[in-house]
Amino acid sequence: MRGVGATLVVATEALESGELTRRDIRRRYTMVYRNVYVPNGAELTAADRARAAWLWSGRRATLTGHCAAAVLGSRWIAPDAPVEIAHSRRPAARGMIARCNNFRDDEVCVVDAMRCTTVARTAYDLGRRLTEQMGVIRLDALLNATGVAPPAVDAVAARHSGARGIRRLRRTMTLVDAGAESPQETRLRLLLVRSGLPRPVTQIPVHDDRGRVVRRIDLGWPDIRVGVEYDGEQHFTNPDDYAGDIERLEFLAARGWLIVRVSATQLRYRRAEIIDRVMKARRVHGC
Repeated sequence: MRGVGATLVVATEALESGELTRRDIRRRYTMVYRNVYVPNGAELTAADRARAAWLWSGRRATLTGHCAAAVLGSRWIAPDAPVEIAHSRRPAARGMIARCNNFRDDEVCVVDAMRCTTVARTAYDLGRRLTEQMGVIRLDALLNATGVAPPAVDAVAARHSGARGIRRLRRTMTLVDAGAESPQETRLRLLLVRSGLPRPVTQIPVHDDRGRVVRRIDLGWPDIRVGVEYDGEQHFTNPDDYAGDIERLEFLAARGWLIVRVSATQLRYRRAEIIDRVMKARRVHGC
């Protein structure tokens, strides 16, 4: 679920073991946080920054928020996302956010030797602190990556019913769907729901003549066989993907599906047009 990541070096340990000299560190490494270095030119992911923060703490901190989500395997977290840790023994370093660490025992787990909040607790924290749309995006991705269901998040929320941001979390949870496989799919689903359309089903399976699932539709309404799909930029630049899309649409049409395709440009600038196209497709299929 998680990749290897960048090579992080704790300077005092590398010097004591003789693995590196001070000159090596000065010439070949870049400081991430005090005493934690990375080879020059290395590009850090959000998970790398989370591990660097944990190393900076002397391996004592508990990773929370975006840091926890990254090490738990959630995708789409930018490298410059907030670095959030809970650590009682020292103030956070520059570039980090210190969070309270009043976690219950079953709200903390260990991933790759690092203490971090569980999926449910991480979702609870992110959902309280982020805007509704970004909260749905982050929670969709986290639950999609981990397979944890929304009731687990609701259970954590029930424990902390008076916490700050709990109402925002509850609103966010009504919109969360782990079927979304990208932030753009989440944004598209939210656009449809907020426009008054019935909530679509995500990752709809389509079977062949033998009953095997051979295709999945991003989102839509199986009862009327109208689907909506987000097309990333690769669909328009990669010839193989383009050819595969043609075959896919023909297969879906043969099974009675009407598909509304949405591009990145349309989702950003032509949202009213998307809603109009979806409503027309629903009317064509008898809704």
